Amino acid sequence: MRLGVNIDHIATLRQQRKEDIPDPVYAALIAQEHGADSIVAHLREDRRHIQDRDIRLLKETLKIPLAMEMAATEEMERIALEIEPKRVCLVPEKRQELTTEGGLDVIARHPALRKMIARLSAKNIEVSLFIDPDGDQLRCAKSVGADTVELHTGRYSITEGPGRAQELAKLVRASELAIKLKLNLHAGHGLDYKNVGPIARLPGMQELNIGFSIISRAVFSGLGPAVREMKTLIA
Repeated sequence: MRLGVNIDHIATLRQQRKEDIPDPVYAALIAQEHGADSIVAHLREDRRHIQDRDIRLLKETLKIPLAMEMAATEEMERIALEIEPKRVCLVPEKRQELTTEGGLDVIARHPALRKMIARLSAKNIEVSLFIDPDGDQLRCAKSVGADTVELHTGRYSITEGPGRAQELAKLVRASELAIKLKLNLHAGHGLDYKNVGPIARLPGMQELNIGFSIISRAVFSGLGPAVREMKTLIA
């Protein structure tokens, strides 16, 4: 089981004061040193946290893969083709949202996504699609040429009581379908130290991408210990 550490919220803190600290690239190097298998950074269209310079420096300095989250736009595609991260994860993006609120509607954007994925794949960039655990979306992700699907675990994470078991069941079915479709399987959003276990045990799960809970824990324990503790939990 691999752990991708999302460093967006280090950049969020930096941008609050428009200073040089805390440096998300330095945070990525600490996470790398303490067991992260990849670093995740979302270059949003409004540049609210991660900046273009961050993406370039991450690509230049990391020894582990860089996964760049991005909207499926011409601008972001151009940047990805220039930087050539190991992986891009295409996500829906709204200016007014605090964080990504749901999965990408692959079905509605089928023709455009197919063309974009082909161009990214030609540069040997792995393409992941961040989607809800929906069978039709998974089958469409396969048809447009995606290498990987990242299941949106947000609803599972915020649901309590019997409803959580229902959300987990949806994720189980989606995981089993991803295996049949021969898609690489990742998951993320809202995962923390209490709810991550069942997701780590999903059939075929290869990588969990986690940010907010790790950075929040790091405020009190330090980033290195926070990364190591999460690695232990998902193992």
